Amino acid sequence: MSLRRVSAVACGVFVVGEVVLRLSWIAGGRWGYTACDRTDLGDHPAGGCGADQVATVPFGAGWGALGFCVALAVLIAYADRWKAAVTWVAAAILLVLAFPLHLLFEIPAGVAGHPTDWRDIGGRVALLAGGIAFAGLANAVGPPRGPAPTEFRPAPGWARRWAHVAVALPIVGWAVPHGLWVLGVPFGISEQKLRGADGDLSTATGVAITVVPPLAGLLVLGLVQRWGQRFPRWVPGLGGRRVPRLLAVLPAGTVAITLVTYGVLSFGVFAGQVLDGEQSWAQVREGWATVATLLVFLSWGVAVGVTTAGYVVATRRSVDG
Repeated sequence: MSLRRVSAVACGVFVVGEVVLRLSWIAGGRWGYTACDRTDLGDHPAGGCGADQVATVPFGAGWGALGFCVALAVLIAYADRWKAAVTWVAAAILLVLAFPLHLLFEIPAGVAGHPTDWRDIGGRVALLAGGIAFAGLANAVGPPRGPAPTEFRPAPGWARRWAHVAVALPIVGWAVPHGLWVLGVPFGISEQKLRGADGDLSTATGVAITVVPPLAGLLVLGLVQRWGQRFPRWVPGLGGRRVPRLLAVLPAGTVAITLVTYGVLSFGVFAGQVLDGEQSWAQVREGWATVATLLVFLSWGVAVGVTTAGYVVATRRSVDG
């Protein structure tokens, strides 16, 4: 079965599943629905924070999402000229809505026993899968290309420099301060806030949150190294084979979009709190490290995005074969 057919079937299953789920919520069912606020899970997040007591599903989760699914299906079915562009836009929207960056923290925390809204996580994993399916379809329905390069093509110099920035940022801007907080050092935050964080997270969860992002950041090096274009010889069954371009570009692009989106939205929230007086400049100075983390996310996303662009340039298919 071709990639195009597999992707189309996966997209169809996703859209039908989402339509059925949203219709069930509109009709009064609450299976898989959550009333939790991601910033405040309340006392019973596993049960959706009282989802069964919600009388009317919000527009965005009900009719709004249903309309988006229907419009998406119609556009992809009939917009022949713009099919690839529309599908790419749909994939980007779904991947951003999935907030995959949070999943990296929430799933390990939930497995470690931290109170978790599994309904929200399940819904966003479904969105993530849908975004990947639509990205695969967009790649399959795009204009025909020439043969992929068979030899290693070095990334441009600017891409290699940005890759090093993308690796350094989560280490310096995330692992270092979080490592100090796990050790009980109030680096850039108040002691009261540090004590509150210690009460919410176990030591194992704190270590995982500290270590996972920089380890994941090391994967960015694959976009500028030989093993990002050819599987290493020691990989069973795949050693020496060409890495599918989409396998590298899609996850990296998703992470870049998510990080930039998260950074921009978080800065917007922060600016609103300062302007409304919810946070004073004295509080900002006392907790400067948490504000700096927002800048780290935004810069990290830009660095990953530019590095991904360099990978695309380096692995661009030859027109003349």
